[in-house]
Amino acid sequence: MALVKAMQQDATQSAGALGRDLGLSQPATWRRLQKLQAAGVFKGRRVKLDAEKLGFGVTVFLGVKLATKGRVSLDDFERAVIAIPEVQTAEHMLGLYDYRLRVVARDLADFERILRRRIMTLPGAGDVEANVLLSEERLPGPL
Repeated sequence: MALVKAMQQDATQSAGALGRDLGLSQPATWRRLQKLQAAGVFKGRRVKLDAEKLGFGVTVFLGVKLATKGRVSLDDFERAVIAIPEVQTAEHMLGLYDYRLRVVARDLADFERILRRRIMTLPGAGDVEANVLLSEERLPGPL
């Protein structure tokens, strides 16, 4: 589990560096990493970008309730929503809203444009609730 936690914190480290931190040899660390990879524990390695430094100063979480659940398939909605570059995540939910979207925009005017021209025109899109992110703290958890 220590190896998984170390990879979560910095997946760019070499097997040698990880091994030194964990008291393992480079070959032993590499073999463990290969086993975890083969078991599907790692879904990929990503670089965490600073959205604000890239010009995206606004993050909004949208709750989307589908208006026409029977007529428009979930697949159609999902296919259309993931084609919108500003949508970072689309999560199918159980509860008040059918989907929760994480949307980034340059500013509020840009978000309004994305909402009106892209989100509200999605197949089956109905009620939408927007919550603007004020700050974000990453809390260390078991995963």
